[in-house]
Order: sequence, then structure tokens, then C-alpha cells
Amino acid sequence: MSPQQCASADWLQGGYKDGGEGRPRARIEDHVQACAKAGIGVDRVRYFTGHDKGVLYYCTPANGLRVGREGQSYYDVCPPHLAPGFLQPYRYGYDIYQTRGRIDGLERNRREREQKLQKLQSLQGPQADDERRRLRNELSDIDQNLRRERDRLEYQERGVIGR
Repeated sequence: MSPQQCASADWLQGGYKDGGEGRPRARIEDHVQACAKAGIGVDRVRYFTGHDKGVLYYCTPANGLRVGREGQSYYDVCPPHLAPGFLQPYRYGYDIYQTRGRIDGLERNRREREQKLQKLQSLQGPQADDERRRLRNELSDIDQNLRRERDRLEYQERGVIGR
């Protein structure tokens, strides 16, 4: 935070924003350090009041799914009575995020192999033939893995729709 932000800070709103974004309560220490440089104190009571309200917004099942699907980290901010309702959809969404990442990696590998195969098309000889065969086998394996991961993603997405 800049000195101007510290001087005009609404600590209730700042806490609400941090809590609503899933940041831990310890985030206040970043504000304390930044504002101390400007000789300005932080209203901890207002910040924590706002943070606790923001966490209530954050710790919903729908938000858990969104946060997981986006691959965001969870910082254990949900109170015990809300944590299970947040964490189950979060984990489900995070599984979807990971599946999409595997698909992206396989698609990248596939493009690389196709480019190598394309470059080899004009070459002749047993080494070029062996390399083309190897690349085609790798492409076949990648395609099989892609189908499996896309099926997994479709299954996962259908599960989300059913929730």
C-alpha cells in the first residue's frame, strides 16, 4: 500500500476485500508493514470485522467450485462450519483444473511431434523412416491419452452440471 492508500484506508472494507478473496487473516501484517513506513497505523478491529464478513462470502460451495476450477490456492480461511461446504466443490473444481492442464500439455506435445514429423517428410533413408515411425507411434499414444483425458473432463463437467 502507498502512504496515500494507508491514510485514506477503510479498514472494514479492506478486510472484507481480503476475506472475500480468500486471503488469510495474516494478510493484515502486509498492510501493517506498508503503513508503518508512512507512520500510519492499521485499525485491526475494523479489518478483522470486515475480513470475517468477507470470508462468509468466499466460503460458499459455488465459490469453492469457481476457485478450484481456476486453479487458485486455498489458504484454509473458511471457518469449521463452512469449510466442508467449500472444500468439496473446491477439490472437484481443482480436479477439473488439473485435467485441463493435462489436456493442454498433451496438445502441446502433439503439436511438437507433428512439427517434427512435418520436417522429416522430405528426408529419405532408414534413419528418417525410423524417426517417422517413432513419431507416429508417439502421436498415437498421445491421441489415446488425449481421448482419455477429454472423456475424464466431460465426465467431470457433467458432474458439475448435476450439482
